[in-house]
Amino acid sequence: MRSSTVLVDLSDAPEGVWRGDELGEAGAATCPSGHPGLDAELPGGGWPLGAMTELLQPDAEAPLWPVLLPSLARAVAERGQPVALIGPPHEPFGPALAAGGLPLEALLWVRADAAPARLWACEQALRCAEVAAVLAWLPQARLGELRRLQLAAARHGALLFVCRPDAVAPSASPARLRLRLQPRPDGQLDVHLLKRRGPPLAHPLPMPGRGTRLGGLLDATRPGRPVAPASTRTLPMGEGGATVVRLDLRRALRQDPAHALARASVAA
Repeated sequence: MRSSTVLVDLSDAPEGVWRGDELGEAGAATCPSGHPGLDAELPGGGWPLGAMTELLQPDAEAPLWPVLLPSLARAVAERGQPVALIGPPHEPFGPALAAGGLPLEALLWVRADAAPARLWACEQALRCAEVAAVLAWLPQARLGELRRLQLAAARHGALLFVCRPDAVAPSASPARLRLRLQPRPDGQLDVHLLKRRGPPLAHPLPMPGRGTRLGGLLDATRPGRPVAPASTRTLPMGEGGATVVRLDLRRALRQDPAHALARASVAA
């Protein structure tokens, strides 16, 4: 049997037909990222609601908060509900997050070391109507487990970010958006769009690797400055040892604030 090639002209296609050379989901629900250059490249002009956004990093210590903090602060302000942090690599550094617009009382830190506990906690947070967004570190998640999270986010229209190692980039993912965050020697970030509904992005997007208020925060933490006392309240969550840590007051600054601000869980 002789095969034949059929060329279809879509120039006169009706409205609602997506073309592969243009950004899709113009009417999809999104949350602005807070970075105009990035929003211009994201389908719908922002992070998708009701879908997974996957963030790949060379290691868990790489900068992350400068990219996500504006959108998380906006989600909290609009909905008046907390952000769930599932298994962050370090304790959230409250003063830096608050300086970026994310109040400390709006954080729910779920401390879980085992992969099953993190997945369970992430699903429960996605099903909770009292959570504005979920940010989870799931380095060992498998494809089927990620699909479950994608379905949970879709059912409840949640804002979901999943952090994974850069080594999984060649593998398949159900995420609607997939980005690689690559630190540069000058302290900036290169954001690669690995997956989106639209044409590939030829060049990475440059973004700041540190928040604009970092200098002022470092000045405020110099020796001799008074530091607010800190206290925490832990709530057992079940399923493999996951624990919710509610940060009630600002965490006392460490002896080396510059090092603390460079951590992945810090809004540096």
